[in-house]
Amino acid sequence: MNSFRSALTATAIALCCTQVYAQTKKPLITVKSMDPAFDKLVSKDAKAEILAEGFTWSEGPLWIEKHKMLLLSDVKENKIYKWTAGKGKEVYLNPSGYTGTIPRGGELGSNGLGLSNDGKLVICQDGNRQVVIMDAPLDKPEPKFKALAANYNGLKFDSPNDLTFMSNGDIYFTDPPYGLEKNVGDPLKEAPYQGVYRISKNGKVTLLTKEISRPNGIALFPGEKRILIANSDPAKPHWYVYDLDKNGLLTNEKIFYTAEMPKNGYSGVPDGLKIDKQGNVFATGPGGIFVLNSSGKLLGKIEVDDLASNCSFSADQKTIYVTNNRRVIKIALR
Repeated sequence: MNSFRSALTATAIALCCTQVYAQTKKPLITVKSMDPAFDKLVSKDAKAEILAEGFTWSEGPLWIEKHKMLLLSDVKENKIYKWTAGKGKEVYLNPSGYTGTIPRGGELGSNGLGLSNDGKLVICQDGNRQVVIMDAPLDKPEPKFKALAANYNGLKFDSPNDLTFMSNGDIYFTDPPYGLEKNVGDPLKEAPYQGVYRISKNGKVTLLTKEISRPNGIALFPGEKRILIANSDPAKPHWYVYDLDKNGLLTNEKIFYTAEMPKNGYSGVPDGLKIDKQGNVFATGPGGIFVLNSSGKLLGKIEVDDLASNCSFSADQKTIYVTNNRRVIKIALR
């Protein structure tokens, strides 16, 4: 995959360069405002720094305020890493997503990470093809897992990717084919579709939709009446929004926003996303992070030098952590 290289244009409102590569002299981020509302969310002087690098493919960032630590998956290395201000990058959990004995390649580790309502680490496991809870305290991690969802109607999932949590304890998650070594053509694939599912607090798994070709990032809007799902399909680079009915099921599908795919090379697709307390969307996609309001209007972009896969807010939502191919970066928004 080619790294994203943005061309400066007359529409660029602000250029932020807080870290420069000696060889390329390229900025780490470029801030582009397209609406006055963006300027209240992201400063024109937003600063970025690389927290850690040397990953094979970084994903699933999760800031845990109680422990002042950032967790993230290295999907291909089958590990979860921890970053803290005092010690920097450390291995947190190994293995994280595949505990089988048969050697395999591809994206076999953990992917999306989240905290349950009772503070337990919930993991999307690509290799084991299930959603699990780590059966150990956050400050004493162990590769001991309890499955929350391992199949739907007897069919194994492909590779659970990302997840979001309802206040009542329900978990919504996406299941694209990326963890299978041969993707949709893998002989181990069991379901003839890609699904979005719900794990109810009583353990029941429900298929919510099988109409999204590559369901990926997922997040609830404030109030839990709507949900946003990214489709990481270059042929349909949409973010879909759904209403949630009284039973928590998806209704009224609409295209929330469509990314314009670069014509000069592959530089990312709609991927992980987060929604702030006001309903603004920070979504990784082609070229970096799209910032949209709750109605789907593009407010601006934070263009990132290299592929961005997912993001996580700090507790006060003034900082965002972005998994960025072989590294993780921190952006002080304001």
